[in-house]
Amino acid sequence: MRLSRSFFGLLIVGIALCGLLPRATAEPSEVSERAIRAALEKWTADFNAGNAQAACGLFSPELRYDFRGHPERNYGDICSLLHRSLGDRTKKYSYSLEIREVLVSGELAVVRLVWRLRTSAVGIPGSSAESIEPGMDIFRRQADGSWKIIRYVAYEE
Repeated sequence: MRLSRSFFGLLIVGIALCGLLPRATAEPSEVSERAIRAALEKWTADFNAGNAQAACGLFSPELRYDFRGHPERNYGDICSLLHRSLGDRTKKYSYSLEIREVLVSGELAVVRLVWRLRTSAVGIPGSSAESIEPGMDIFRRQADGSWKIIRYVAYEE
């Protein structure tokens, strides 16, 4: 009987200690999907507010991207373009976003989406134009837990 009580006591202590150990749990894909959607919505708001520095934050320094008709570009290229475009006070840019699908698998995610860019010349009525840009973004979870775009492919309809 003494052995049974000792074994039972050790079992209780073992169970309690297991509760203190760190658990290797995978983040549910729904949580990751919400984080990615939020990052894209934040980017849209930052872009539309003219905040190029914040807009650059969605992209990983390892970014590579293809936009139909242009050579492959990288992080430096897109951030330069964002600063140049959003710093041009003679034009007004506004993006809207349609997310069609978010697929998450571990540390990577793929997003099918459509961007609509409205451009107009400041002070010139009737100068607005809209482009529709379907594309696919590949995100990677960063060491800090954020999701950043590492690759994207887009084209203008």
